[in-house]
Amino acid sequence: MRRFGRRAFLKGTLAAAAAPYVLSASAPGAAGRPAPSNRIGIGVIGTGGQGGWHVKGLLEEADVQVLATCDVDAGRRENHKRAVEARYAAEKASGAYKGCDSYGDFRDVLARKDIDAVLIAVPDHWHGLISVMAARAGKDIYCEKPMAATIAEGRAAADAAKRFGRIFQTGSQERSGRARLGCELVRNGRIGRLHTIRTYLPVDSYTQGPAPAMPVPPGFDYDTWLGPAPWEPYTEKRCHFNFRWILDYSDGELTDRGCHINDIALWGAGPLVEGPVEVEGKGRFRDDTLWNVPIEFHIEYTCASGLRIITESSGQRGIRFEGTDGWIFVAIHGGDLSAEPATVLRSAIGPNEVHLPHSNNHRRNWLDAIKTRGETVAPAEAGHRTASFCHVGLIAMLLGRKVKWDLKREQFIGDAEANRMIARPMRSPWHL
Repeated sequence: MRRFGRRAFLKGTLAAAAAPYVLSASAPGAAGRPAPSNRIGIGVIGTGGQGGWHVKGLLEEADVQVLATCDVDAGRRENHKRAVEARYAAEKASGAYKGCDSYGDFRDVLARKDIDAVLIAVPDHWHGLISVMAARAGKDIYCEKPMAATIAEGRAAADAAKRFGRIFQTGSQERSGRARLGCELVRNGRIGRLHTIRTYLPVDSYTQGPAPAMPVPPGFDYDTWLGPAPWEPYTEKRCHFNFRWILDYSDGELTDRGCHINDIALWGAGPLVEGPVEVEGKGRFRDDTLWNVPIEFHIEYTCASGLRIITESSGQRGIRFEGTDGWIFVAIHGGDLSAEPATVLRSAIGPNEVHLPHSNNHRRNWLDAIKTRGETVAPAEAGHRTASFCHVGLIAMLLGRKVKWDLKREQFIGDAEANRMIARPMRSPWHL
């Protein structure tokens, strides 16, 4: 079970790359719910804070059957397994249900032919690899942001989703809210010619404190938690929520909430983000014994069109679009809008103007796309583009100099040192 390429896994999963599997059952569903044969079978991979929230949401969807919970933390996965079974038991006259399995290895979820789709809510350094393997296994995918921990892994995941015909939703939930209206107003010229976008990304203050090596807690598969990342001794300040502050697993706030904010910036900019982009960043990195992500930063992206996108660790969290005739601010989270002139927000978008994909519920949008085989509001290519945008900013900061990024080729122009940072080595036996 430890080998990515083990024969049994490939034999069981490569044959599954087809349309969603139909659950077999003879009993009809509870009142208001389709029969099991008409539900989408889902496995949730990663049942921590965000993953647990998704489990609860999926249980409220009438056309979904949660068939598996998966986590390297046995306590987490078992708690959610019990919650799933209790929820479905309440629908049955017998008051009993035992149809949700729990796993410590995500490959066991991918190998099941009755699971149509997976929801991935694991630490960032696992996003790309699990997404690739899920696509190869024929599963539709909802993957939390960022799309991947490196540019190369994001490219691999987007390519796999396309190659195997998988429905993919990136967890950029701001697209399923009022941010869409702000972007439509910008794209349709309501503030004149767009020349600057400012993304404000204040960094929350957390204290690392002592981080000594510790025994691995019972029921926690630490080796699998590390996965493709370098081996390091276990300490509680490394895992679960804290992974966000360590560069081996995350870019810190630049990708944690930066992917929400910069995703909306790019959505509103549209075709103005094109050609080579010059990127220059400066700031300050944490210098704790363990946590080392940037906590102060000012990054400027200059596009070939002349558009400037400025990301900084200050201000109210959100996006300010500045044009020749005014500005629009989109707050994160919630998508509250403000503008100058304020009348801009009352402007209707005409039938022949730019209309962006509409969604009021990000997870529901994914489920509907699975059923119709249509595109989601935040598909793989969009998720990869946003994550790459954030990663490029970090690379410029790490190098301490200006870099030029070719958006089309996804390479730094004339910069071998920067290009070596597009990918990272993976700890054996994991590989793309």
